[in-house]
Amino acid sequence: MTINCKGNLIDLASPKVMGILNTTPDSFYSESRKTSLSALLTTAEEMLEQGATFIDIGGYSTRPGAIDISETEEIERVVPAIEAISKRFPECIISIDTFRSKVAAEALEAGAAMVNDISAGNLDENMLQTVAENKVPYVMMHMRGTPQTMKDLNEYEDLTQEILFYFSEKIEAARSLGINDIIADPGFGFSKDISQNFELLSNLKKFKNLNVPILAGLSRKSTIYKTLECSAKEALNGTTVLNTMAIANGASILRVHDVKEAVESIKLMSQLTF
Repeated sequence: MTINCKGNLIDLASPKVMGILNTTPDSFYSESRKTSLSALLTTAEEMLEQGATFIDIGGYSTRPGAIDISETEEIERVVPAIEAISKRFPECIISIDTFRSKVAAEALEAGAAMVNDISAGNLDENMLQTVAENKVPYVMMHMRGTPQTMKDLNEYEDLTQEILFYFSEKIEAARSLGINDIIADPGFGFSKDISQNFELLSNLKKFKNLNVPILAGLSRKSTIYKTLECSAKEALNGTTVLNTMAIANGASILRVHDVKEAVESIKLMSQLTF
C-alpha cells in the first residue's frame, strides 16, 4: 500500500487527503475555482498546512455537461499553476487531473508527480504509455463516455461487479506496460445516478479485492446536496459523513475541497477498531 512519488514513498495504509485545486472558471463548486496564481498559492499553502498529502490540479471541468476545451487551453491553465506551486512548495506532491496524455506529459515536466485520469486511458490511447514512461503513480477512474455524455450512460445489470471487472482489465493493461503504482477511483457521480452512488459506497469494501489503493471523490457532489436538498456550498457536513463511511469501507485517499475536515475524519477514525 505504498506509492512512489518522485522518490518519496507514501504509505497509504493510513488514509491520506488529496486537496482539489481547479484552474477552471466553471467547476461545479465555485469555491474551488482559482484562476489567479496568487489565489492558487494561497489555497495550496492552506491545504498543505491543514494536512493534505497531495494537491490535485485540474484545468478541464468534468462536471456533467461541461464545455469541452482545447488541449492547448488546458495546458495553459495547469502548467503555470504547477510550476508556481512546485517552486513555492518543493515538497508538495502534485497530481495532474487530466485525461489527455500531452497535458499529463507537460504537467509532469512542470513538476507534477502523479496522474489522475477520469477515463483510465479510454479517452487517449497514449495515456498509459505516457504514465509508464514517466514512472509515476496513476489514478484510474471508472466512467463511461465523456463528461458531455456520461450522464445518460448509467444503466448496469450489476453495478459493482461491472466496475470491478472494468478495473481488473484496466489494471492488467497498466501493469503490462510497467505501471507499478495504481490507484482505483470508482468514479462517484460519473455515469452513475444518486442511488447508484450510494450503492457503490456501500459496496466499497469489495474493491479491496483489486489489491490497489482506493480513492474516493465524494466532496460536495450532487449525490450529497440533492439528497439533502441544499447547495454544493452547504454540503460540507454531508461530505464529511460520506467521507467517514468511505474510510470505514476501505478508502485510502479522500479527494476533497475541504482538507481540514477530511484530515479530522481520518484522525478520529484511526482511533476506532472494527
